[in-house]
Amino acid sequence: MGQKVTLVTGASKGIGRAIADHLADQGHHIVAISRSAPGDGFRGDFFAADLSDAKDTADVLQRVTAQYAIDNLVNNAGLIKAQTLENASLEAFDQMIALNLRSLLQCAQAVLPAMKQKKHGRIVNLGSRAALGKESRSIYGATKAAVVGFTRTWALELAPHGITVNCIAPGPIETELFREGNPPGSPQAEKLIASIPVGRIGQPRDVAAACAYLVSDDAGFITGQVLNLCGGLSVGLTPL
Repeated sequence: MGQKVTLVTGASKGIGRAIADHLADQGHHIVAISRSAPGDGFRGDFFAADLSDAKDTADVLQRVTAQYAIDNLVNNAGLIKAQTLENASLEAFDQMIALNLRSLLQCAQAVLPAMKQKKHGRIVNLGSRAALGKESRSIYGATKAAVVGFTRTWALELAPHGITVNCIAPGPIETELFREGNPPGSPQAEKLIASIPVGRIGQPRDVAAACAYLVSDDAGFITGQVLNLCGGLSVGLTPL
């Protein structure tokens, strides 16, 4: 088989960039969609788009699929706004629904024709441990719980076509955004580390490694599953 073409959304930084870099190391041709361009050293083709806008998303996906027959889709782009139930705004609700759910649906629909023609494909959706419940994550957690619903249903629908669909649900991962709210050595960071059974914060490369397996040919008998990649933090909570 030829070089695999993998579409990664939100690949300019953080977990998405780590996934793109790791898969590029493994020989994938990376196609990235995000609002901002990836920094130095990015290996792949970049398309600028605001995935929170339905028309912008449709337009960029039309350009991408006209140029590439996508083998793997990693739905990584997402938005988090920490709000309690009392303070949750309808504006934030609409924004998180648009990016965390609607864009996943559009991306998956766009790549299906090529995957079905090949009778082979991999879709990995990025969820979150927050789907199990976390303070100030009312809307965000709800969208990530819905990602699990997408994953399980798509897995059943697409299995006859040789397409697997799985979800990675990261716990605390040390991205740029995480460090802004939890500076290394700060009381809140130390308290969080103490609550994680493996005794450390996750790294973007941890998520990238799991994603690389799920898009590999070796993972062909895994579909509809949720991998809580959280250092054991979710143990004891009701699993999805």
